[in-house]
Amino acid sequence: MNFEGKAFRYGRDVDTDVIIPARYLNTSDPQELAKHCMEDLDATFVERVKPGDIIVADENFGCGSSREHAPIAIKAAGVDAVIAKSFARIFYRNAINTGLAIMECPEAVDAISDGDDVKVDAESGTITDVTTGETFQAQPFPPFIAEIIQSGGLVNRWKDKLGKEN
Repeated sequence: MNFEGKAFRYGRDVDTDVIIPARYLNTSDPQELAKHCMEDLDATFVERVKPGDIIVADENFGCGSSREHAPIAIKAAGVDAVIAKSFARIFYRNAINTGLAIMECPEAVDAISDGDDVKVDAESGTITDVTTGETFQAQPFPPFIAEIIQSGGLVNRWKDKLGKEN
């Protein structure tokens, strides 16, 4: 799995209420959620994000409530991966369950600037700031998590597995 796109930089403690404000939780439609992703933190995010782009953030990304809407909104907005110094544990699991690639790599976060072109090789855990040429090493996904992300989430992975067995 390789991801490449423009970096959108954010600080620490980006909570799920900022990722997708509670006033939009009356739907679970990914495209509808995507329209409001990050709007309270970055009003032009959805206008600027392109498929394949990458969010880069400091510590505790995805803190707050345990809603699955947050990673769904990020992924539906076109973001392929989130790189952070650390993630709230419930967000981490929700991201994997919805098929959003997430990687912890403090060194990459410290070096990557907003707007840099970033490439992620999830199999090896290599993160490259293409703009500067710097390379960083994150923990690669274990095979079972890679399968979930490649399938587009946990439900899709099980649908694939069950379909192959029948």
